[in-house]
Amino acid sequence: MDYEAEYNNRRRVPEYAGHGARWSAASAAYREQWSDAGLDLPYGSGERHRYDLFPAGPVDAPLVVYIHGGYWQRGDRKDYSFLARALNAAGMDVALPSYSLCPAVSVMDIVAELQAFLAALWKKTGRHPLVTGHSAGGHLTAAMLATDWSRVAGVPADLVRAGIPISGVFELAPLVGTSINDLVGLDAAAARAASPMLWPAPPKGGALVATVGGAESGEFLRQSRALAAAWAKVGLDCEYLEVPRANHFTVVDALAQPDSALFEAASRLARKARDGA
Repeated sequence: MDYEAEYNNRRRVPEYAGHGARWSAASAAYREQWSDAGLDLPYGSGERHRYDLFPAGPVDAPLVVYIHGGYWQRGDRKDYSFLARALNAAGMDVALPSYSLCPAVSVMDIVAELQAFLAALWKKTGRHPLVTGHSAGGHLTAAMLATDWSRVAGVPADLVRAGIPISGVFELAPLVGTSINDLVGLDAAAARAASPMLWPAPPKGGALVATVGGAESGEFLRQSRALAAAWAKVGLDCEYLEVPRANHFTVVDALAQPDSALFEAASRLARKARDGA
């Protein structure tokens, strides 16, 4: 199989830059509506250990965490603030973290940073979040759902009860021989260690909606199907969701469309995560 063709989404979707520019402009417009009080909050000492929190209003609102993508080597939370607009309007708070990037850190370093972020967010809000994210953020979403939170001080053992990975990669071995790995720096052992599919599955009672664009490569479709199937076997409430005609970039737009199946899933699982039911 030509893994470069399967996983190099910028090559598969040449107009990717236009989507990024559109999201950045919409995000800048939404950020202008907010005071600095909820922006650029620290969760660690690193330059990129910052997050934004967009509250919907009610103190007990469901909480959605969105983790940006970029194959662990690019991207920033500020370009995805636009996603908070529709989620806020539907009564959900939204938190968006940044994290350090490869090659300055490893993929597992990034996993640890997101764990630290979620611990800090718990201390601030006292609420169980729905975690969602796109591409590398989808991988990190699965990693947060599969984290053994009983080993993390100061948080409940079921901190992350629900996740919606969007177009994620959950087995990283196919990336090792691709150009994507030039900056990520995975070898076979590191790829195995960073693959949530190969970790102990999350405990029963969790919920997963593995989402992918219907026009994505066969490997992206396979990865999401495989994760949903594997975790369903051990008792998680799992769904596989294809967004019709969406490519690896336009699939993100569905999270900002209140009439989409992805938005409905986010609304449902955010409440499930909050209520534990």
